[in-house]
Amino acid sequence: MAPERDGVRERVPAGATAAGRPRTPRLDQPRPPRRRILPEWDPEAFGRLSESVARFLGTGRFIVWMTFVIILWVVWNVSAPKELRFDEYPFIFLTLMLSLQASYAAPLILLAQNRQDDRDRVNLEQDRKQNERSIADTEYLTREIAALRIGLGEVATRDWIRSELQDMVKELEGRQNGHKDHHGSFPAMRAEHPPGRDADDR
Repeated sequence: MAPERDGVRERVPAGATAAGRPRTPRLDQPRPPRRRILPEWDPEAFGRLSESVARFLGTGRFIVWMTFVIILWVVWNVSAPKELRFDEYPFIFLTLMLSLQASYAAPLILLAQNRQDDRDRVNLEQDRKQNERSIADTEYLTREIAALRIGLGEVATRDWIRSELQDMVKELEGRQNGHKDHHGSFPAMRAEHPPGRDADDR
């Protein structure tokens, strides 16, 4: 046996070893959310907002309001006293505001178009699958109808049964008429040979 150092082996507490180990995330617990510097937003809500703004920008109401604001802006900065004018000719601030509005309107319209394209793509995919199912159902029904036609070709139809019955009726009538003619010849024979004694018996 190897001699123990200092006579007694020092026991290391379990807490010290646990504290010395690096902490690894547990697999049975969800990770805590990370802190983000940038603000978070709901992409779906932002997309709906962009679509509503894009719809409003594409209406005649927006054009009328924008025209009214521009006319009011120009009239105010031309006819108002110089102390109250905030954008004199050549209306640089108005140009800046219109450029800012256009710079925000273009990405919002593109975002709304992208969302609409995604919806159209999903609708086209669903329509394609629906058309494939319809084509498969049509082909199945066509095969079933062809099989029924083939099967009906081997089944006795009403006209065929009627013609067969008519032939049988005609045959029975012919036999019955022939039987009557055959029985009708017996009375004549009986008249030639009346009942009684035969001529040879005399």
